[in-house]
Amino acid sequence: MSLQIDRENIAKLLEQAIEKKNIKAYYQPKYDAITNRITGAEALARWIDEDGGIVSPAQFIPLLEENGLITRLDWYMLDETCRFLRAGLDSGRHTVTVSVNFSRLHTSEKEIGRKIAQLVDGYGLPHRLIEIEITESALAVSGDIVIDFVRSIRDAGFEVSIDDFGSGLSSLNFIKDVPATVLKIDKSLLSGNCESEKERIVLESIFDFAHRLNLTTVAEGVETKEQLGFLRTCGCKSIQGFIFAKPMNEEDFSALLEHAGVNDPDSEDILLTQSAVSATQLLLDVIFKRFPLVIMSNLTRNSFYMMAYDNFTSKSCPSTGVYTELIQHGASTMHPEDRQLFSDTFDIGDQLAAYERGERVRTVVTRQLGDDGVYRKAETTNYYVKNPSADDVLAITLSRNID
Repeated sequence: MSLQIDRENIAKLLEQAIEKKNIKAYYQPKYDAITNRITGAEALARWIDEDGGIVSPAQFIPLLEENGLITRLDWYMLDETCRFLRAGLDSGRHTVTVSVNFSRLHTSEKEIGRKIAQLVDGYGLPHRLIEIEITESALAVSGDIVIDFVRSIRDAGFEVSIDDFGSGLSSLNFIKDVPATVLKIDKSLLSGNCESEKERIVLESIFDFAHRLNLTTVAEGVETKEQLGFLRTCGCKSIQGFIFAKPMNEEDFSALLEHAGVNDPDSEDILLTQSAVSATQLLLDVIFKRFPLVIMSNLTRNSFYMMAYDNFTSKSCPSTGVYTELIQHGASTMHPEDRQLFSDTFDIGDQLAAYERGERVRTVVTRQLGDDGVYRKAETTNYYVKNPSADDVLAITLSRNID
């Protein structure tokens, strides 16, 4: 290759390459883990030299990061992606969401969400077609700064994914606090064919907590059928890797989208390969759809915590604390004629005594005051079990609106 990139000439060469359109967006598709249909793609920068060869990203990306020029490349890639998507919409071609990488250096930019929206709106694109991808290294930036950075993008109507999770800088605290919507699992966690029990346990745990945090999961660098088969059992949402497709130029990706459908490298029935983790996730999904309020309580120790709380009549319920105080709070939201009934039904001493007598289920229907000032009927059911690791009586509360 004739192109020689070094620290001294990187800035000049970058501007020349952008001006001549020698930096191209290559698209690596993402596929649904179960149906194998294309659900999205990641835009990747490829620098084409004057001989037509592709300069390795490893040769120029670190230099751009080091010199602070990576932000120039990121904005260019976003513009190129928007242009591609606009052309697709204009031609009636099937389109998918494309993620564009933004360096951690963008965290110092003010009103980043507004700037992204301004560029995307200039092409008349729905915001759902653009996803902003930040590397896990961005999490090394001060917590409040990266949280504000991600929130600005989310407030502008764009999804945000955290790339390379598990590559070495992982922080569960940041994952908990950063309002991202997608978690991309680094390929380093997929060594071999997931034959190691420890590796499988780690991956299952990651997908479990991501699911509980309502994060969409994408596994990167998937190359073998064995890896794909295992990821399906974990409830992984999307797959990105050579098993399906390598990064490709605009023409090839456009052709792929025109024939978007099932691309199945020996798909297996998920029910035949499913693990306990994925089965639990499926069951929880069903329960949460049916019951917007789910509480786990330890009656013996007078404590509780909220497992799910969505679209219920009242939004004021505390998330954790003392069980007897929870019942007092719940009774206070009831119709005056139902308060005593609710308090008596879920009296902690009476429930413990009833459990000893063999009672395992207790249900009551009351009228609860909603945040809109309207009373609605709510059905609350407690299911009683023993803690498998201690002699404690637990109550699993499932509650739903019934009118």
